[in-house]
Amino acid sequence: MIKVDEALKIILKSIKPLGSEAVKLTSILGRVLADDIYADSCIPAFDNSAMDGYAVRAIDTQDSSQDKPRILDVIEDLKAGYLAKNTIRHNQAIRIMTGAVMPLGADSVVVVEETQKLGKNKVEIFAPIKQGENVRLKGEDIEKGELIIAKGTLLSAGHIGVLASLGRQYIKVTRKPKIAILATGDELVDVGKKLKPGKIRSSNTHTLYAQILKSGGIPKNLGIAKDRCSELEAKIKKGLDCDVIISSGGVSVGDYDFVKHVLGKMGTRIKFWKVAMRPGKPLVFGMIKGIPVFGLPGNPVSSMVSFEIFVIPAILKMLGQGMDNKKEVKAILEEGVEKKKGLRYFLRASTIWKPDSYYTRTTGPQGSGILKSMALANSLIILPEEEEKVEKGVRVTVRFLD
Repeated sequence: MIKVDEALKIILKSIKPLGSEAVKLTSILGRVLADDIYADSCIPAFDNSAMDGYAVRAIDTQDSSQDKPRILDVIEDLKAGYLAKNTIRHNQAIRIMTGAVMPLGADSVVVVEETQKLGKNKVEIFAPIKQGENVRLKGEDIEKGELIIAKGTLLSAGHIGVLASLGRQYIKVTRKPKIAILATGDELVDVGKKLKPGKIRSSNTHTLYAQILKSGGIPKNLGIAKDRCSELEAKIKKGLDCDVIISSGGVSVGDYDFVKHVLGKMGTRIKFWKVAMRPGKPLVFGMIKGIPVFGLPGNPVSSMVSFEIFVIPAILKMLGQGMDNKKEVKAILEEGVEKKKGLRYFLRASTIWKPDSYYTRTTGPQGSGILKSMALANSLIILPEEEEKVEKGVRVTVRFLD
């Protein structure tokens, strides 16, 4: 039995980043950027008005006030998307819309609220402005040649807006890992099937499917394998076209826990079995034909927690992302907890922010088969191996699940 940190180190050492693919701009939300993006042009590409108003020379607005407004000649109206036909000279202005190119001769824009039209071709200016006021300068957002988005970035709506502004129609992103899911056990039936005495529904198939999607992978459901070596082997072979294989159940020490045996028979190099943690101790990791394979526990909470702690970091590395350490915070424990020394505990918890700190408490009984406790949780309380009893009011490490 090995410690959690050692197990994770072995897993990540075995994982290699995936290749890339070019994807349409409209489809890159939530994908991971495969190459650095540099700007090949400035944004904005030209000086333009930040407001509706009048393009002027700032010097021509000096000493203007509500009592003694400066009066300027309006020589043109200018909409966004067009260029001015005239150059602004002494005591002249051009009516300008937001986003329009600044006319030659103008250095500032007076907002329309500080003006009043006089007849058809004149305007009163009621307040002086500074040179450059209400003007968006060329390149003030992005300079040509600037590194805009770094490789490994998880792309958001804001990134998509920047890329659209730069005219990028296709973006190279890391390929999503295809991940096979196999549930094992004679007792399992799928959702929609009628339960017979002694049977249970395979919740793990669906929780793992959801966890894979949420983590950026593409799930492939291999179905349910009965506790027979030949059936297990046949199902696992169907996952060899994937980047990762995940099974749940059949990895403990029971008479019908055949997964580890079958994996070994198929040539899997088993790198470890059993981790010093609760829930999730009976966990197998190995490599089969260059494909990482996780044999997760069958208990539903154990399966979900093991995925969170071990599989998600593996997926992030495949995608070219770093470790997601931002999920962990310190929180004040609102109840005392006892644990077994030598095991790292991951307790399902509800963690909230109060005026001075995060506070956390468990979501009820912590048995590895109590799936409701996971549904109620937004986080995991992480208690280190050396602890035996943790008192109420102590600060503990909490890992958010979202």
